[in-house]
Amino acid sequence: MLNQRLQQKLLQKLSPQQILLMKLLQIPSVALEQRIKQEIEENPALELEEGAELDDMDDDDTDYDQEENFEEDDQDDYDSKDDEFTFDDYIDDDDDTPDYKTSVNNYSPDDTKYDIPFASSISFQELLIQQLGYRKLDERKSKIGIYIIGNLDDSGYLTRPLEAMADDLLFGMNIKTNKKELAEVLSIIQEFDPPGVGARNLQECLMLQLQRLQDEQPEKDYSLSLMIIDRFFNEFTKKHYDKIIKRAEITEEELKDALNEVLKLNPKPGNSIMESSKENHYIIPDFIIHINDGELELSLSNRNMPELRVSKTYGEMLEMFTESKKNRSDKEALVFIKQKIDSAKWFIDAIRQRHNTLFSTMAAIMEYQKAYFLTGDETRLRPMILKDIAEVVSLDISTISRVANSKYVQTPFGTFLLKSFFSESMQMDDGEEVSTREIKKILSDCIEAEIKDKPLTDEQLTSILKDKGYPIARRTVAKYREQLNIPVARLRKEL
Repeated sequence: MLNQRLQQKLLQKLSPQQILLMKLLQIPSVALEQRIKQEIEENPALELEEGAELDDMDDDDTDYDQEENFEEDDQDDYDSKDDEFTFDDYIDDDDDTPDYKTSVNNYSPDDTKYDIPFASSISFQELLIQQLGYRKLDERKSKIGIYIIGNLDDSGYLTRPLEAMADDLLFGMNIKTNKKELAEVLSIIQEFDPPGVGARNLQECLMLQLQRLQDEQPEKDYSLSLMIIDRFFNEFTKKHYDKIIKRAEITEEELKDALNEVLKLNPKPGNSIMESSKENHYIIPDFIIHINDGELELSLSNRNMPELRVSKTYGEMLEMFTESKKNRSDKEALVFIKQKIDSAKWFIDAIRQRHNTLFSTMAAIMEYQKAYFLTGDETRLRPMILKDIAEVVSLDISTISRVANSKYVQTPFGTFLLKSFFSESMQMDDGEEVSTREIKKILSDCIEAEIKDKPLTDEQLTSILKDKGYPIARRTVAKYREQLNIPVARLRKEL
């Protein structure tokens, strides 16, 4: 049954300009240049200032093929608003120059730019296939070898069972083989460089490397190291050194010498090649903090922020169509030009607001953590949450979160992720609130200073922290230790 009723609703909607600003806030400076490129390609009314450049972009070759379909309603809107339109609203105002255009961090075309050379290298699999080609193998075994190499993971291990690989070769490449033949080809691959490649587990990887060392250096005896890995590998991984000494009937000094040889081996042989073949990634900081005469100075990295303006050509076209407006096509063209110029002005204004929001937020963080930025001492970090900074700069917590996300700050003591300075607080015995990052730093220092043959247990670390005035539970110490990627006491033990 149909009925009518009155209902009140309270809705909050973001304008397109606010949505654009929110999106620009959360991207780091390294991605801002690409976003500006995209906007310039999509909006022909937006262009770079004279002399400004963007990498890999040629404005002369940019082909803008814009098609707009205007409905009757759109034309009616245009007619109704035509009387309110003045051309002065769409021309550039020289007095309203965005702050980022006059920043001292802008670079002129005469500045010297230094490029970092990159060395080209082959991949891990390509290196092994290259070594496979040096062996005198028939076509069948070469195909099997290439298939095995393709199944190695980034660390150089073969994690797939040989039986499963035999099935795959039969159905995928029509090569009928068996486990024995696969093992023969795998043994050939295990002779390649780097030593240990092609192993099926860590034990086999270490054994292959020790056997290679023994063959290359026959004058040196690796028999004890080989025996420990072969017969006492489980005790070795759990660091039950007393059991190894007792069962192998050796002295502690002999065990220490043998383990020193094992510790020189590479548990992930593929990584040594993979790291050199991977792309080098450099952090481009969004903020830069300097210390000048004992005072902190903040600047934004503006190398990826080119100067933008509304296209003069579109301004002239707008003036021309405003004066004519003779027919429907002229009116549609006028609406199109208005939309593009408005969009360009919104984007330029959003870039300016992004600059101001980033600067004010980082300035508040710098002032809040002034003691740390002056000294670099992590124990001087104050507890800080998003709400603390939001109250200082009078912005929403979500805005502060967007600013801190994926942004880096360069300080005299290193480059850090901005959100790493946000931490919860913990109350000490005297009532003072300290940052959890300060506690982690003290915990790390205690473990670093421990006696290596008698490492501190979590209970002992808890007791030490309580003596220093940090009343935390043992499970909290274990949680912080895991967050610092520090193993338990038994696995930190050294002879």
